[in-house]
Amino acid sequence: MRHFATLVLLSCIGLLGGCANPNSLIVGQSTRADVQARVGTPTETRVDSNGDQLWDYATGPEGIETHRVRIGADGKVKEVTQLLTEERFDKVVRGTMNKADVKEQLGPPSDETIYGAGQTWSWRFKKFGIMPGFMVVSFNTDGTVRDKIIMIDPTDGDKGE
Repeated sequence: MRHFATLVLLSCIGLLGGCANPNSLIVGQSTRADVQARVGTPTETRVDSNGDQLWDYATGPEGIETHRVRIGADGKVKEVTQLLTEERFDKVVRGTMNKADVKEQLGPPSDETIYGAGQTWSWRFKKFGIMPGFMVVSFNTDGTVRDKIIMIDPTDGDKGE
């Protein structure tokens, strides 16, 4: 009986997790209310220069996805984007981008650390969609990007996952 109860509990958790998926939204059909009901409260919100609402859903600090839902003036979903991809990380440019630019590209960081040379932000993600790792961006004292690197997480295999 105990195993059956555990199985039922895990099934319910799996179903609830499936409901809170931004990918279940339908571009052009889903409304602001649908987003709120299906995905919940965003991690961050802001209004784009063209008036679109941008709702970020970060799963950090240990999560590996950050989705951005773009909602148009008509209240309908225009776009759902996974921000933590190598393609988006490649668009981070040293020396010219600042913290706001990086946050626009990758969403809110999972971790922020200050070293003597400046601040460092990191995001967990899956390299090639399978290997756990980190995208790391270091900033100069003036807030511009000093360096960026992708690292594989050597400790992930030790977590028993």
